[in-house]
Amino acid sequence: MDLPVMPPLAPMLAKPAAAIPPGMQYEAKWDGFRAVVFRDGDEIELGSRTGKPLTRYFPELVDALLAQLPRRCVLDGEIVIAREGRLDFDALLERIHPADSRVRMLAGTTPASFVAFDLLALDDESLLATPQRDRRDALTAALRDAAAPLFTAPVTYDLDVARGWFEHFEGAGLDGVVAKPPELPYLPGERVMVKVKHERTADCVVAGLRLHKSGPVVGSLLLGLYDTAGRLQHVGVCAAFPMRRRRELMDELAPLRMESPAGHPWESWADPEAQAAGRLPGAPSRWTGKKDLSWLALRPERVCEVAYDHMQGDRFRHTARFRRWRPDREPRGCTYAQLEEPVSYDLGEVLGER
Repeated sequence: MDLPVMPPLAPMLAKPAAAIPPGMQYEAKWDGFRAVVFRDGDEIELGSRTGKPLTRYFPELVDALLAQLPRRCVLDGEIVIAREGRLDFDALLERIHPADSRVRMLAGTTPASFVAFDLLALDDESLLATPQRDRRDALTAALRDAAAPLFTAPVTYDLDVARGWFEHFEGAGLDGVVAKPPELPYLPGERVMVKVKHERTADCVVAGLRLHKSGPVVGSLLLGLYDTAGRLQHVGVCAAFPMRRRRELMDELAPLRMESPAGHPWESWADPEAQAAGRLPGAPSRWTGKKDLSWLALRPERVCEVAYDHMQGDRFRHTARFRRWRPDREPRGCTYAQLEEPVSYDLGEVLGER
């Protein structure tokens, strides 16, 4: 492979903001695997955000991209999987599997798509120094004849349209809006774009904690919600506390510490069959590898309010953010019923398939 922009390449990133800024190029924020595609003739590589190749996990995309992309190009975009008109991140996670036979089976049953939103090189020319608006025009021209599973991300320069996307596209599984200065060059690895994501709050039961890697202070709090059967389901964690606060939390929660998980709603967390039957902390995955997933049980008697962006099935998609303790709330009242459900929106409408 011999391209003007070569792998590995760290993609350009976005910093969070509370509101959509004016005077930008706006795109939907896709919930998938960020990927930079390098094609040089019959060679193709899908590079992840960390620079590791994703190529072997998406053989159906390799075939489609070889059939449709310009013979020499580099694109930035997102690998996504859609089910029933919305993005399905869980199905995407299943594709990262060591067995080639399973990868190819899933490529047939849950095929992926690639949504391109930037063009970094074409033929022998690097476009990294080219302004964002001009790169977008070049991308549109290069992919003008593209068809599923290759898409060009919709773009608008109208702030009101972007606000409408922010409100409606979430129902198709997207999680916000990305704003890019029209004159911005492509700056690998730098947080120079802006992302605006949904934020909601929920009252959750604090039912455990993990220790911080630096020592015996709180690393994260394990959060739970009760389902309709009255079972406490693990829905995620909240973390990112200052070190002083980590020490304070350790003292605050000491009266709730249990000697062992025996008698705790998640006492069977180490049992694979129990993990398959419900949401418990400590489930191993290909992402966690050999990471220590042990935790300390707390009597599920305290409630905290956390902020989250959106749900992935029955859990928080990302790490939640601690807001405050809720001594006025009873743990049993912390159920899934409090969670806001976005209005459904067909992903085909977002991608212009309707």
